[in-house]
Amino acid sequence: MKLKKINAVLGLLSILLMLLHIGYSVFAYFTMYYNPVLKYVFAVPFMVMVCLHAICGMMTVFTQGDGTRMDLYPNQNMRTVLQRLSAALIFPFLILHLYTFTLMNNSATSGKIIYVILLIIAEVLFFATVITHVSVSITKAFITLGILSSKELMNKIDKVIYIVNAVVFVLAVVAIVRGQIIMFLS
Repeated sequence: MKLKKINAVLGLLSILLMLLHIGYSVFAYFTMYYNPVLKYVFAVPFMVMVCLHAICGMMTVFTQGDGTRMDLYPNQNMRTVLQRLSAALIFPFLILHLYTFTLMNNSATSGKIIYVILLIIAEVLFFATVITHVSVSITKAFITLGILSSKELMNKIDKVIYIVNAVVFVLAVVAIVRGQIIMFLS
């Protein structure tokens, strides 16, 4: 249980750093202002925290059973399955995300516009995957930490989280895709 609590804290800290990273990215793309120092200030701590969270999460999944068999309790465990599936999907999208600017620049320069479009679609899917993972994970982390125990309160908090994360998703997609279109498809 100690490992799960550590992972919950790492996950919540990752979410906070993610919001800062997204906030800076939205600002940078809306204003078309790029500062390489600020990019790393917002990206590196986030990456470190996410790596620690991922390692701890994998250790938890592989070393501690938590009764998430779909055949026994499919409705109750769907959230955990979605959480784990989204976590697994983050990795391939993350690799593209880290190199998106370079790949788009190279593709646009060589006239391969279809690749730019595919990379934009991959970015949107990456954002959706991350936001999905965060959305289904926050109240689970609160439960693990003993902060939340009421199912009714969990459902209310979940609704707020889903709305806030939908707004974050839309802002990120609009700002970043708009910026990428201006830079690489104009």
